[in-house]
Amino acid sequence: MDRRGFNRRVLLGGAVAATSLSVGSEAMGAETTAPTAPAGGEVRRIKLYAERLDGGQMGYGFEKGKATVPGPLIELNEGDTLHIEFENTMDVAASLHVHGLDYEVSSDGTKVNKSDVEPGGTRTYTWRTHAPGRRKDGTWRAGSAGYWHYHDHVVGTEHGTGGIRNGLYGPVIVRRTGDILPDKTYTIVFNDMLINNRPPHSGPDFEATVGDRVEFVMITHGEYYHTFHMHGHRWADNRTGMLTGPDDPSQVIDNKIVGPADSFGFQVIAGEGVGAGAWMYHCHVQSHSDMGMVGLFLVKKTDGTIPGYEPHEHGQAG
Repeated sequence: MDRRGFNRRVLLGGAVAATSLSVGSEAMGAETTAPTAPAGGEVRRIKLYAERLDGGQMGYGFEKGKATVPGPLIELNEGDTLHIEFENTMDVAASLHVHGLDYEVSSDGTKVNKSDVEPGGTRTYTWRTHAPGRRKDGTWRAGSAGYWHYHDHVVGTEHGTGGIRNGLYGPVIVRRTGDILPDKTYTIVFNDMLINNRPPHSGPDFEATVGDRVEFVMITHGEYYHTFHMHGHRWADNRTGMLTGPDDPSQVIDNKIVGPADSFGFQVIAGEGVGAGAWMYHCHVQSHSDMGMVGLFLVKKTDGTIPGYEPHEHGQAG
């Protein structure tokens, strides 16, 4: 099945159902061949809202009244351009600032260059991506592909400290032609001492079935450094989180040090080599995990069961 253009697919995980905005197609081909990202070069337009949520939180959403924390996943392919009509429904100024992509100063999302949005206002931000290539001077320019993120840069302070603390952040994935596409994508944000702004010891938990290709986008915000660790699964410490072949020198890891505004991502085959189970992920700074920075990767057997797991024992599955 070929699907070119924006595809909204529901990703169930964390406190709420998140919506992904993807630019691409999935040519399924043979049963054993994973779908891959197409060539970029598309010009796209979307609408994004900033809204107040219960409990003093704030979120971004593709539809008015449906903002989430984290905000929705935005996927692009190298070479794509995205125009975002941003509407601020809140009673304070807000903005949209992205990491890792190309943009002019008018799309920076800061007060210093007057690219924020007053209460009730709208503004179009333009993000561009590019493929790798050689500069005129012969040096190599890296492409935009990678795991990035966006966030507010004006709520509370001119650096958006209040907006980020209250949930105004979300993931961005830029894919290169031929990148393998996952079955599911989940976002994990360590924000100060919380995960996805949820209360301590309350997940979020993420579900998959043995054999699913699952992608995780990991982002850090706030004041602290953390160490992200996932039990039973490991990944390559490179752009995609996957080895390109037997001679790929990338280190295979299951624990990574992360600091404020860091982001990375990886794909795993759920339960590969270890089977179904309630696999923990957490910050491995001991005091942080003790204070509740922990969730579960719930890998089910094909019959839907998870060996030795009782849902009431921990958090709540997304």
